[in-house]
Amino acid sequence: MTAIAAALADLLFDRQIDVDTAFARHFTDDYRQRTDGVWSDHAEFVEHITHLRTVIADGSVEVHDELINGDRYADRHTVSARKVDGSEVAFEVLVFAELADDGRFRQIIETTTMLSGSAHDRGLGSAR
Repeated sequence: MTAIAAALADLLFDRQIDVDTAFARHFTDDYRQRTDGVWSDHAEFVEHITHLRTVIADGSVEVHDELINGDRYADRHTVSARKVDGSEVAFEVLVFAELADDGRFRQIIETTTMLSGSAHDRGLGSAR
């Protein structure tokens, strides 16, 4: 079974793995995500991650709370990142997810709160 910290580390911070491979490892082909009220399908999510890789140099994920019950997953985590321009940003993220039979994410609904960063960084959670 996948977990959010491993998925985000592969998607955002591990440049040894391409986005499509990282996606397939942690998400189903019919994956969809709602971030702060905006829905994305598989292609839009990959576009979002590909964009973030041009903005974020490195970072980390700290999981504060995590609950798994059958095919349901919930967590509260913080993503802290150093951007390619040297500035830093941090978001607290609340996640409710559905897992597929193989343990990968089928759907995530998340709400993000910016903890630090510039006003321009507020939209990073859904930027493409």
